[in-house]
Amino acid sequence: GGGGGGGGGGGGGGAMNAPDPSEVLELGDLKRVTYEKDTRIADAATFTLNREDHTMANLLRAQLLENPKVLFAGYQVPHPLEHVVLLKVQTTPDTTPVDALMAALDALHDEVELLTERFETALKKRESKERHMGSFGYGGASLHTQG
Repeated sequence: GGGGGGGGGGGGGGAMNAPDPSEVLELGDLKRVTYEKDTRIADAATFTLNREDHTMANLLRAQLLENPKVLFAGYQVPHPLEHVVLLKVQTTPDTTPVDALMAALDALHDEVELLTERFETALKKRESKERHMGSFGYGGASLHTQG
C-alpha cells in the first residue's frame, strides 16, 4: 500500500472519526505500538499504531521520508471506524526500521517543541504589546456615544 489517502466525509459535529478520549486512556492489554519484521522484504517492517489515525500516520510517513536511509514509508488505515494504522517502513541495510522510526519520532518531538516555543514567545510579545497599548488608551476600547 502507498501513502495515506485523503480525508473523507463525516457525520455530525465534533471530530469526524476521532477516538473517544476515554478510549485512548483505557488501552488495557493493548500495546500502543507493535512491530512485525517483514519476512519477504529485506530491512522492512510493519508497525501497528493503535488509537491513531491519518494525522499521526501522515506526520510519521513524511518525517520518515526525510531520512535518506528510508527507502519506503507508507501507511494504511484498514478500516475507518477502527483507530488502527499500519505503518510500513523499509530502510537501507545499514539501519533498521525501528531506528528510522525512533529518529522520526525524535525529530517530530523537537519540531513540536520549537513550534511551542515560538508560539509562546509570539503570544507573550502580543500580550505585552496589548498591555502597553492599553495604558495609552488604545487597544480596542470602543467609544459609546449617547444621542
